[in-house]
Amino acid sequence: MKNLILTNASDVQSELAQMVKRLRKNQKLSRDALAIRSGVPSSTIKKFETTNQISLRQFILLWQTLDNLSKLMELTLFDEFQPQSIQDVIDYE
Repeated sequence: MKNLILTNASDVQSELAQMVKRLRKNQKLSRDALAIRSGVPSSTIKKFETTNQISLRQFILLWQTLDNLSKLMELTLFDEFQPQSIQDVIDYE
């Protein structure tokens, strides 16, 4: 049985870009200040915030500067059981 997924890659990219922008603004950092701290050029930060395009490495550098990398590392953890239906829960031992 396939799950209905309403979110696509573009939606996720947009949300990540907006989250980085919110974190930057909450910390009262200009793009230039974030660029200095992260090593990611300010032009790349602007491009990310406006087009949602960035390399994974640069995204990680920005995230590391603005927040804790452990949140991203949690994405790599394997979930052993993810029920997809009530029957899955009933059958789970």
